[in-house]
Amino acid sequence: MNDDRRRFIRNSCLGLGCVMIGGKILTSCKTMKPNFDLLQQMPPDALYKIRHLKGNVGIFTEKGGTIAWYADQKHASIVDTQFPDQVNHLLEQLFKITDRKIESVYNTHHHGDHTGGNVVLKDMTPRIISHVNSKSNQERAAKLKGDTNHLALPNIVFDNEFKEVVGEESMACQYFGRAHTDGDIVVHFQNTNIAHIGDLVFNRRFPYIDMGAGAGIKSWISVLDQVIKYYDSKTIFVCGHSSDGYDVVLTKDDITAFQSYLSNLLLFGEKAIAAGKTLEEVKANTKLIPGSEQWKGDGIARSLDAVYQELNPKF
Repeated sequence: MNDDRRRFIRNSCLGLGCVMIGGKILTSCKTMKPNFDLLQQMPPDALYKIRHLKGNVGIFTEKGGTIAWYADQKHASIVDTQFPDQVNHLLEQLFKITDRKIESVYNTHHHGDHTGGNVVLKDMTPRIISHVNSKSNQERAAKLKGDTNHLALPNIVFDNEFKEVVGEESMACQYFGRAHTDGDIVVHFQNTNIAHIGDLVFNRRFPYIDMGAGAGIKSWISVLDQVIKYYDSKTIFVCGHSSDGYDVVLTKDDITAFQSYLSNLLLFGEKAIAAGKTLEEVKANTKLIPGSEQWKGDGIARSLDAVYQELNPKF
């Protein structure tokens, strides 16, 4: 442990009568919440942002899918891992407020911008947790790329649900079916009522619909119906990606808006195919999906590829 971290833990503990002898805490600081203000003391040139949301839960954004984290003075848990450099930046910040190993890591799905940092964490945590299909997809994708050396696969997988307690937080995972991939899960910090939904929502940003990994647009719409019904009106949602000017922290209205995007995409695809338009024609002439004009920028071709593939078996 370096001098700065010793000093922080010592000073934090003194107010509760904790004693440090030989660098060890002899009485528990369990009842004291971490000083989340320390997370704002970042390097001036930092490209990342770390944000405390509520309770002991917050988010980290830099490159790739949003990371959610739980941290108290003795425990920490992370949902998604971006890439190695990025997860190391997160650890630098979390280790200001927690002095223990990472209790568990969750992968909302298999894509590299959500799992690339697993390799950094594999020796720090006893549990990397995902849906069974996500583990299979991670392994398959690595083999296709010819790069299995940087792979850190989940060692705990489940079919429908998984639950554990980390510190004062109850972590509950749910699988609702095929959507962005066939292995997307929601990780719910139940006591704080914050749900990381991974890439089940792209907030005003054209989504990647990974048909090669079991995605389905119609099924995705149904999955979002289940998510909306399953979580209560006070749940705070965190998604993997958002467009410029939009947040990765969502309400149910944002989920419904993205669900409408998928429905409008299906309708657009059905009309285009019925009119005899080729995919190339549609891609050359389509910048927005009618009815969902808030979804802008690059990437619409990915949606058009997917809707043609789903609706046209010969595609």
